[in-house]
Amino acid sequence: MHYSSGRWRLGLALSLLTVSLWGVLPIALKVVLQTLDVYTVIWFRFLVSFVLLATYLGMRGQLPQLGKLSANGWKLLAIATLMLAGNYFFFMHGLALTSAANTEVIIQLATVLLGFGGLVIFQERYNLQQWMGVSVLTLGYVLFFRAQFTNLITSTSTYIFGSSLVVLGAVVWAIYALAQKQLLQSLSSAQIMLMIYGGCVVLFTPLAKVETIITLSNFHLVTLFFCGLNTLIAYGAFAESLEHWEASRVSAVLALAPIFTLISVEVTSLIAPNLIPPERLTILGVFGAFLVVAGSIAIALKKNRGQGTGDR
Repeated sequence: MHYSSGRWRLGLALSLLTVSLWGVLPIALKVVLQTLDVYTVIWFRFLVSFVLLATYLGMRGQLPQLGKLSANGWKLLAIATLMLAGNYFFFMHGLALTSAANTEVIIQLATVLLGFGGLVIFQERYNLQQWMGVSVLTLGYVLFFRAQFTNLITSTSTYIFGSSLVVLGAVVWAIYALAQKQLLQSLSSAQIMLMIYGGCVVLFTPLAKVETIITLSNFHLVTLFFCGLNTLIAYGAFAESLEHWEASRVSAVLALAPIFTLISVEVTSLIAPNLIPPERLTILGVFGAFLVVAGSIAIALKKNRGQGTGDR
């Protein structure tokens, strides 16, 4: 089994970077989907990430040595590639059929599954304070997303179908993340992500309509490039965070992503009201947000006895 390095401060910082990027990503994707189809957007994001990461690793002489992977490693790599491709497929289709806030709410099931996967597979442990944090976080989500959960019950069949696709995206993402963590025994996080990106480019190339990209306006083209860079930086930070911190604690920090999304939606709606409709937050919703933040911090920052206390 892979064991974390113990540099929990670095793991926390990388997790927060991932959260901030994932928090604004649904808004950018929603904008891009106004002019491009799902498959082309996914293909372009993986292509940009693959090219830039391959260039970086090539310049540093750190391209992956495939001989280091055992037969089991190749199986894990295949699983991780297929699961991440599936996550993009389900999430993007769900986003196209629903809203940025709704998809970010539902996709949090992925972090819950990742956390419990870390407890079961990697034999990580929560202490009493962390379990209390889980309870507080859960209560916060119930309060914060009460309106969204109500919408899921009363919405049209298309909206419910889109939400179901996001649920599937959450399940396959958790499987990808656990496979990715185990692969760290053989390759660095950047090398693993390079191979996964390359595999996903191959998978989505037959479905992409590359010629439509040149018809984009400057605004949509810049937004599309941002989505590609977001993929590279966010997943790179996430993959590296698993090297230094326990999967269960990384998942606790990632649970903050909906907060970033809803704040970003509010800011965007003020700057460009025709681009993204605002989300209406009640006092109960604000209190729920506070509980989510408090619960996540309790899970992420409470160290077990014997855990390293500083970076090397």
